[in-house]
Amino acid sequence: MRIKKGDTVLVISGNYKGKKGRVRVVYSNEGRLLVDGINIRKVHTRPRRRGEPGGILEKEAPIHHSNVMLVCPSCGMPVKVGMMKLTDGRKSRYCKRCNEVIE
Repeated sequence: MRIKKGDTVLVISGNYKGKKGRVRVVYSNEGRLLVDGINIRKVHTRPRRRGEPGGILEKEAPIHHSNVMLVCPSCGMPVKVGMMKLTDGRKSRYCKRCNEVIE
């Protein structure tokens, strides 16, 4: 997966299509991302201790990585991401639209 924690992504399909958010957690084994303010679900909880309230909470649920596109920090557009080897031998991501390295 070419999206990392801290990247800004744009949702391209689903109920939150067109919304932008920052990636908080990447679940690489499942191919899912937890994005701020995206895919809000209602979770019913019961009180676990005396005095603790139960009720309906709103939590963010993971979204599949195929439903988002990375927003390039230099050109500000949703882009496809490629991998390239730098001169010192490291692999790095780059924007396929403006050919800038994404740090």
